[in-house]
Amino acid sequence: MFVIRQAMPDDVPTLLKLARMVHFINLPADQDIISAKVARSRRSFAGEVQDDRQRQFMFVLEDIGTGGVIGTSSLICRIGWQGWPQIYLQVRKREHFSRDLNTGAVHMTIQVMTDESGPSELGGLILAPGYRGHREKLGSLLSLVRFHFLGMHRAHFQDRILAELMGPLTPDSQTLFWEFFGRRFINLSYKEADAFCQHSKEFMVSLLPKEEIYASTLPPEARNLIGKVGEETRPARAMLEKQGFTYHDRCDPFDGGPYLEAMVDSVPLVQATRRAVLSAGEDGLDKVGFVSCAASRALGFRALRSRYAMEGGAVRLPRESAAAIGANVGDEVGVTALGQGA
Repeated sequence: MFVIRQAMPDDVPTLLKLARMVHFINLPADQDIISAKVARSRRSFAGEVQDDRQRQFMFVLEDIGTGGVIGTSSLICRIGWQGWPQIYLQVRKREHFSRDLNTGAVHMTIQVMTDESGPSELGGLILAPGYRGHREKLGSLLSLVRFHFLGMHRAHFQDRILAELMGPLTPDSQTLFWEFFGRRFINLSYKEADAFCQHSKEFMVSLLPKEEIYASTLPPEARNLIGKVGEETRPARAMLEKQGFTYHDRCDPFDGGPYLEAMVDSVPLVQATRRAVLSAGEDGLDKVGFVSCAASRALGFRALRSRYAMEGGAVRLPRESAAAIGANVGDEVGVTALGQGA
């Protein structure tokens, strides 16, 4: 059985190992940064963080059979505000036509832009390699639980939510897009620039050009990365698009990966989430979905995919599911119905 719970300080060494497996801008392989994120997440789950600029929630996936943490994902309540903008590339198409030659061309352009409106964000998802392709679709579990949490705690989040999808990386976790674009203006490696962004984004705004740039001036191997995702990220993109996320021609200035956006209240899984009271009995468990509980302060937030039955404001669960999330009869639990194949 697998359960998703909030990250705890004891998880930091494992989270560091996971972060070293794949590069994510909001989970760098730095023990101090990860420790700080876990501490902030614990305060957020406890309701102690009032400033939505500091509120974020980090989840881990635990294999109950072994007790090991095998994956992580997160939710960030707000990215970008006055003085701390989100920085992105706006992609456009420009048409040119020559009457004398009776021919024309369509060119792609990119322009560094900033956004201080502050949407919420789906944080980086990492699943240990040995568990990828698991019959219980653990990557999907880690990803979709965030929509369950959004539905349970809608007031914590903005109306718009963003997902930054990673562009294709080289085998040594570098990106040709940064080498041929960003590094021409900022003399830092991809990882160095990314790490510095954890503390300040001023250098990005000050050093990257503000003018519109024709992508045709970049080498083809870099130009062809704009708006693309790596092979391992394609399932995540398909899942997000199924939940109503769309691409609005905004990309990451580091690796060229696309930003997908959605309005939180239009996401089907958010709409499907409700609160219920756990009742006794295990008969007629004819539905499948996420169930969660945060009644125990010692255990904190815990969720899993389970069979259940719903009648009015009451829900019944298998005993092992209720035990795994620390729920007792009479406790309030969250429920999100999942469709076939989720």
